[in-house]
Amino acid sequence: MNIPLVDLKAQYQSIKPEIDAAIQRVVDNTAFIMGREVADFEQAFAEYCGVRHAIGVSSGTGALFLTLLAYGIGPGDEVITTPFTFFATGEAISQVGARPVFVDIDPVTYNIDPDKIEAAITPFTKAIMPVHLYGQPADMDPIIEIAARHNLPVIEDAAQAHGSLYKGRRAGGLGDAACFSFYPSKNLGCYGDGGAVVTNDDNVAERVRLLRDHGRVSKYEHAILGYGHRLDGIQAAVLSVKLPHLDAWNEGRRQRAARYKALLADSAVITPQHLPETTPVYHCYVVRTPHRDAVVERLRAANIGVGVHYPIPLHLQPAYRFLELERGSFPIAEQMSNEVLTLPIYAEMTDEQQDYVVEKLLEAVQMEG
Repeated sequence: MNIPLVDLKAQYQSIKPEIDAAIQRVVDNTAFIMGREVADFEQAFAEYCGVRHAIGVSSGTGALFLTLLAYGIGPGDEVITTPFTFFATGEAISQVGARPVFVDIDPVTYNIDPDKIEAAITPFTKAIMPVHLYGQPADMDPIIEIAARHNLPVIEDAAQAHGSLYKGRRAGGLGDAACFSFYPSKNLGCYGDGGAVVTNDDNVAERVRLLRDHGRVSKYEHAILGYGHRLDGIQAAVLSVKLPHLDAWNEGRRQRAARYKALLADSAVITPQHLPETTPVYHCYVVRTPHRDAVVERLRAANIGVGVHYPIPLHLQPAYRFLELERGSFPIAEQMSNEVLTLPIYAEMTDEQQDYVVEKLLEAVQMEG
């Protein structure tokens, strides 16, 4: 067998007529930048997330960057976040001139530990940015309570959490604003780069709309200095086709996750757990083993597409040496970065494929144990 980590071809084949028609419609109308397709998707995605505004932008990184700017965050400011995430979370904070302040993670959910946040707040703190890692919502109620006490906005990095639920509410509608990525491999992915900012704050929404399109208020009138971070029409059309399928695809992932958990129940492999009253969407199905690197090598030799999300926590990245955070600063994040590996998971996966992954995983763990 040859089992990819993500099978975008299988997903495309399941909706090919809809996708092809949507792309052809954009080409026929030559509405390549902004336009009707973007506006229609923005309305649909805002309704899906349960918020008033969704603003399509060029990428998930762009969404984080523009949202921070919309809150007036810049040089001399600090933003609290997790060191165990994709690099863009910290990068966007640095791009606006602010300083990322890391807080260690919860050992069960791998998300930021709310109990450690308040101690990290200083007079320079201007926002808290939790990440819903792997499609598992962060524990938002205590985070929101801490933020309210200190009059700080909560910006969700929801790049991996499309459709996940926290106490009955969708990711994206939990904090003051949220940022999504539509990178092709996401649960809701386009066919290039794309992202969105969602919020109930009218002022933040208007600011992001200006910032994404060169500060433009009419064709040749620019109210502020902005950027070129627009979502293009073809990507919006693809997303509009995919959005109605998202809940079914997420349920397919949850079924695969439940089957993985059952198949691995009596093994030494540590499987994911989630908070009560949450519904994850398993953007990544991440297991742990102390012999991760050797196990990954054996699985790849068996033609199984495994990933490692993520092998280097942000505070140990070469780009963040200037923060002078040594190994041992965030021990739980560091432990996870040494043990996690991501197994293939997608709605189109078959039992036969999953059985093969589990068989080879257990063989590899036994041989290394």
